[in-house]
Amino acid sequence: MNIKVTVIIQKEENWYVARCVENNIASQGKTIEESIKNLREALELFYEDVSPENSSIPTFITTMEVAL
Repeated sequence: MNIKVTVIIQKEENWYVARCVENNIASQGKTIEESIKNLREALELFYEDVSPENSSIPTFITTMEVAL
């Protein structure tokens, strides 16, 4: 079975941190590619014991500007 997840990647000091929006699982790596690879592994381990809920519900991501 395959599921689609939404991933946000942010640079934090010397690491790239990849987070899954749907379940808040995160991993890191020295490169973007490494952080995604590590997140994929973490998600595969997570879903060994937990079946995905609502995997067909779309997630919408946007940006917005806030006046300060």
